[in-house]
Parts: sequence; structure tokens; C-alpha cells
Amino acid sequence: MTEDSVITDEMKAAIGVESEPSVYEIEKEPIRRWAESIGDPNPLYRDEEYARSKGYRSIIAPPGFMAQYAFPVKAGGGRRSFQSPFTRMLNGGNDYEFFKTIQAGDTISATNKLAEIRERTGSMGKMLIIINETTFKNQDGEIVAKARSTGISY
Repeated sequence: MTEDSVITDEMKAAIGVESEPSVYEIEKEPIRRWAESIGDPNPLYRDEEYARSKGYRSIIAPPGFMAQYAFPVKAGGGRRSFQSPFTRMLNGGNDYEFFKTIQAGDTISATNKLAEIRERTGSMGKMLIIINETTFKNQDGEIVAKARSTGISY
């Protein structure tokens, strides 16, 4: 006997629908504060003259800056358009890829989308595995970072 899937046509239609971009100018002070908060004394994150001597325009952001810093990103086009049939949500993990160095003065556009939705059965019954992807691009349209977050709804 097979049970019906909890993944609806509405959920399937939301996959891959990208949000409008959220656009941010990367400023020096948030980079410095972030480096300080993680305890990284690297002068590339604090000293503009030093960063320029290494070939950069300005200070650079530590690799985890975009993935962790509090820049609000609009929800994916279809992500908020459906409700999980379950009441509980668990963070299933986050993955980050970094492609290009982010520098103070860059303009970053971030878009979000529902990348995947799967159904699984665990010891507590059915659950949804919901994977969202955020893509960060610089002012030249180059991808600087990607973040994938997994949510488990049960």
C-alpha cells in the first residue's frame, strides 16, 4: 500500500522560481566589524593601504562574510507561496561555495530560489526536505558566492 505524496503541484511549480534581486553595496565598516567578530586579524580585512599593495581596490571581505552577514535576501519566487503540511522545521545544514573575492565598494545582488523539494519517511513519519539556494553576484554579473540551505519540515 502506498500513501499519497505530500508534495503538491503548487510546491513543484515553485521549484526554480527565482526571487527579485536584493542589492547591497559592500562597505568597509561592516567588513571590519565582521573580521573583528570572528577574531581574524588579517590586514586584508582592515587595512586599505595593505590590501591595495596586494592588488585589490580596497579591503576585502572574509570568505564567510556574504554567507553569514545579515543581508536580508528576498524569498524565492515560489517559496512563500505554499505552506508545508507539517508544523515543525529543523535546519538540515548549510553549504557555501566562494568563487570571487568580495571587496569594499562592490555592489552585490542576491537572489534566492527553491532548488529542490523531496519527501522522505523517517522514524516520526513523513517529512519534507526543502533546499533553497542563494546566488550572490557582483556588479559585473559574476557569481561571487552560492549558499544552499536545507530545511526539514516534519
